[in-house]
Amino acid sequence: MKTFVPQLLLSMREYSAAKFGRDLVSGVIVAIIALPLSIALALASGVAPEQGLYTAIVAGFVISLFGGSKVQIAGPTAAFATIVAGVVAENGMGGLALATLLAGLILVLMGLLRMGSLIKYIPYTITTGFTAGIAVTIVIGQLKDFLGLTTSAAPVETVEKLKAAFLALPTVNWAALGVGALALVILIVGPRFLGKIPPSLAAVVVTAALVQLLGLPVNTIGDLYSISSAPPSFQAPALSFEMVSAVLPDAFTIAVLAAIESLLACVVADEMTRSKHNSNMELVAQGLGNACSALFGGIPATGAIARTAANIKNGGVSPVAGMVHAAVLLLILVLLMPYAALIPMPAIAAILFIVAYNMSGWRTVRDIVRQSPKSDIAVLALTFALTVVFDLVIAIGVGLGLSCLLFMKRMSDVAVIREWRYLDGTESEDGRLKPVPEQAMVLDLIGPLFFGMVDKLPHIGPDPEKRALILRMRGVPAMDVTALKGLRRLLEECRAAEITLLLSHVRTQPLSVMKKSGFFEEVGAENFCPNIDAALERAASL
Repeated sequence: MKTFVPQLLLSMREYSAAKFGRDLVSGVIVAIIALPLSIALALASGVAPEQGLYTAIVAGFVISLFGGSKVQIAGPTAAFATIVAGVVAENGMGGLALATLLAGLILVLMGLLRMGSLIKYIPYTITTGFTAGIAVTIVIGQLKDFLGLTTSAAPVETVEKLKAAFLALPTVNWAALGVGALALVILIVGPRFLGKIPPSLAAVVVTAALVQLLGLPVNTIGDLYSISSAPPSFQAPALSFEMVSAVLPDAFTIAVLAAIESLLACVVADEMTRSKHNSNMELVAQGLGNACSALFGGIPATGAIARTAANIKNGGVSPVAGMVHAAVLLLILVLLMPYAALIPMPAIAAILFIVAYNMSGWRTVRDIVRQSPKSDIAVLALTFALTVVFDLVIAIGVGLGLSCLLFMKRMSDVAVIREWRYLDGTESEDGRLKPVPEQAMVLDLIGPLFFGMVDKLPHIGPDPEKRALILRMRGVPAMDVTALKGLRRLLEECRAAEITLLLSHVRTQPLSVMKKSGFFEEVGAENFCPNIDAALERAASL
């Protein structure tokens, strides 16, 4: 169980007052950054603004307390916005709470089963494709508020939202557009001039003051939502078999996405701090954080790359910074939350535009398109399109399926089964001549031996001039049960033709498969040779 030691306990071994001072300053700064983002992401998810803060407070604290990273900051992220909005639209807040709770349990199980390292097997093209797709869905979802459009319906699907926004273009509120544009300018140029002041905070303060002082006809959060400054309270979701069945697919989606996002954030943090995170402990912490978030009125949470990077840049050195960030947000919620009602909706949309731009990874997409094989580009494009048009579940499922098929096709293409060329009783291999008995033939197997290349195994018929077939398997790193079936067919054909089958240099994994299945005994231990020279000697002795 040494694998499951929270990073907080490890950090405390060498903790000091100086480190606490750095964590305290960084935690306060990150909390100020997280404040407008948490509210904006809650609204983008179709829930009340304070629920974004509940998530950052509860999940942020729990994940820092139990996490496997020193500097990870967790909370609501843009990746969940469309998923959460869909769950709320279909199953209400009770369904969302149950889905988040189940996702938390799945994440804990993934961590306990040490599945942290398995996340790396999701292809880069898929994560890039669905991340870019999520960015586009966020932008489309915020067009209504940024332009101040008046629509007759509130669609959930991204394509329907785009259609509704296009049809409502004649209703553009120019005051709202101006406020949104001003917020966008502050967010873009602010980092150059505002120093330590978060541009998102400056944008909401300036635009809120402008709307109130000039009395502009622009919707604010208070116009559309009722805001509560009450701290998070325990809310057990209602359990029923029907609801569990309805939200279980969404729970798996949330769990997988949370695992991917959090571990990617940990990798980024490792590169910035030259440290190493504990992936399995991080998954357990993400599970506990999401479960607690669900029980205290929050939404799904995961590691936030931008807030984690801000924590590192501002001096955070331990999980204490993430815990301070959660505590500061709790104080803000209780003392200052009513003022959030003054924030204009176009400013929230502008913040989410920047979030979408930063997560889109358009430079990465450009590089993949320029440098990668067409098959990788196809996986990226398909995952992106399915994320935008349908949802993340379909996108990841189809993307993974296509990636697996393409991988197997590539492995099948590079795998080779070839017969040696015989030159007057000798065979030329790497410039060396090896004598081959006249009544023997040698097949070189190169590459993984799996179901995609079994058809390359030759068929053996009666041949009075041949008495031995050598399979040289030095180049076979692994094999599966379908390949084993193909070898059994080859063995039966050899016996029928009175030809002895010899295997040379069988590596660890294929040999284990052969022994476990009984194939080793069927061939005979004497016919397994450690190298090709021994196999040739064995063939000469037959």
